Amino acid sequence: MNTTRRPIAISCGEPAGIGPEIAVTAWNAVGKDIPMVWIGDPAHLPDGTKWQAVTSARDAITATAFPVLQRDFGATSVAGQPDPSHAQAVIDSIADAVALVQSGDCTALCTAPIHKQALIDGADFAYPGHTEYLAALAGRTSVVMMLASELLRVVPATIHIPLAQVPEKLTAATLTDTILITHSALIRDFGIAKPRLSVAGLNPHAGEGGKMGHEEIEMITPTLDALRAEGLSITGPLSADTMFHPAARATYDAAICMYHDQALIPIKTLDFSGGVNITLGLPFVRTSPDHGTAFDIAGTGTADATSMIAAIRMAADMARARTAPAA
Repeated sequence: MNTTRRPIAISCGEPAGIGPEIAVTAWNAVGKDIPMVWIGDPAHLPDGTKWQAVTSARDAITATAFPVLQRDFGATSVAGQPDPSHAQAVIDSIADAVALVQSGDCTALCTAPIHKQALIDGADFAYPGHTEYLAALAGRTSVVMMLASELLRVVPATIHIPLAQVPEKLTAATLTDTILITHSALIRDFGIAKPRLSVAGLNPHAGEGGKMGHEEIEMITPTLDALRAEGLSITGPLSADTMFHPAARATYDAAICMYHDQALIPIKTLDFSGGVNITLGLPFVRTSPDHGTAFDIAGTGTADATSMIAAIRMAADMARARTAPAA
């Protein structure tokens, strides 16, 4: 199968959310250029969807309607009302999609939003989210979450933990892994030969010489110095409030932030609809729209598929970068 024509695997996500709707919209928008295959129960697709059952990823390439690797979830879906009885099938959809990518039948994975509480209630889901589950499926202990758009790429060194726990969890090892994984991904997945990274401080004004905290002096700066000595192009630690205006963004390829909101607030402010969630450090490409299940508008036909389309386009671009001949 030609590398450029392998489809992208799309896991269905939460059936009661907007995932099925935006997947269909995305296929209608870019399916002719980027083949894809959706793994889920077609009974959960929007009313009137023209879909086509396929038995393999190869069949999706020539599909003339929305291509579905059909799964039976056993229960109907009500928009806006997550059903825990769907939980295991949702989890299996993710695992099936990963298997397709790992086998080479699909070129990349794009995941629709899940509802973690439904997965916990229905299947004792043991992971904080997609990122951690995908790492487990891939056998990786260190992965990194990137949020990316045409305007900005950001990476939080700590993710889904309370803010009070950030200073404890933010270690030299964690920061080093985050920076090295990001640096490698920018080369491999984005085709940037010499990545430039800017790193935020943890405290206001990057600690202001110890007056507002000592993490920058005691851990962050020595960690960055060690990586700079290895040849990485890194600036920082910088005051986070000066890192995201246009002139500053032009000086780096990705910003490393210390915690979740420090990274996500700027990108969601700059490009709320176009942001893409990417998991770096996996042996395969994984992207996702940078939003949740949107139960409040599910089933109304008003969901904006911009982020889903951006996630599919970015997955295709990253997959091409991974298979491109070395310069």
